[in-house]
Amino acid sequence: MTDTLLQAYLPLLVWPSIGFLLVRALPDQAPRLIGRGLYWVGIPLEVFALTHRASLGDRVGLAPFFAVFALLSGMGLAWATLAWLTWRSQQHTADPSAEPPPIPSLQQPTPVEFWANPARRGSFILSSMISSTGFVGLAIAPIFISDRYVSWIVFYSVAHNVLGTYGLGVFISSYFGRSEDLQLGWTQVRDVLTVPTLWAYAIGMATREIVVPDAVEQGLQASVWVVIPIALALMGMRLSQLNGWRSLKWAIAPTLLKVIIVPIVVGLTATVVGLSPEPRLAVVLMSGMPSALTGLILAEEYELDRELIASSIVLTTGLLLLTIPVWLLVFGT
Repeated sequence: MTDTLLQAYLPLLVWPSIGFLLVRALPDQAPRLIGRGLYWVGIPLEVFALTHRASLGDRVGLAPFFAVFALLSGMGLAWATLAWLTWRSQQHTADPSAEPPPIPSLQQPTPVEFWANPARRGSFILSSMISSTGFVGLAIAPIFISDRYVSWIVFYSVAHNVLGTYGLGVFISSYFGRSEDLQLGWTQVRDVLTVPTLWAYAIGMATREIVVPDAVEQGLQASVWVVIPIALALMGMRLSQLNGWRSLKWAIAPTLLKVIIVPIVVGLTATVVGLSPEPRLAVVLMSGMPSALTGLILAEEYELDRELIASSIVLTTGLLLLTIPVWLLVFGT
């Protein structure tokens, strides 16, 4: 198992480190331009390539179900946790016997001030529900799953990205990032319908029966392994801008939800449904992937709190190194 884990962890260590070092030699706008390039070109190309090639069968239709279940579980738990954090902070502030809160400042907001910011609330929810299934998941999960069940990973990833990241995720990002009065309306619907990844998925599904030249097919599949390193490098660029513990402490709650609570809920549900060990392990691994790198891309596009999402990515990625062996032991047998 040690060699397998090393093979899985290596991309998570190498590419973000390269981005972390490279950002110092790039213009200030480079991370934003890279993020938007992934949003409009890189990720749609990856989704099209995976959808066009993936095969169906062996109850694989349950994979999208578990992807949606994990998304809704993460979103519901995030909403409840935010409500609890806000209530707890307000109670602590109102309690005369409590320790006096720190003097408010732009650098150190109180918990009530911090979570009252719509952009931060949106980032909290995204960090808790959106997994890096397309980048980290597709690079790691297949190492632990036999070829027979790789289609579970692919369709989980596609469903998660299409329905979650670029469906519900765009809706939430638009709602908290662009709507000053937080009112639902045409803006959110328009933003979801114009997401390029949705169109890439639709085209990929519609052309699955069309045979393309081998050179084109190989180029499509090779593009996936170009997009993944670029996305991981972008993560490293954003991580270089963190402000130490002051940034990381706010991300503890979404981190625990993302890589511990949600996978446990998914694993127990898969057990009740009666999935065999490998499909169950596949959906647990995918649901427990770190907070999505694409969350940073959405934050760039919709002006959310980039620092909170980046902090969540740091903590969830680090914790992933500890949780994968646990999921292998608990849900893989």
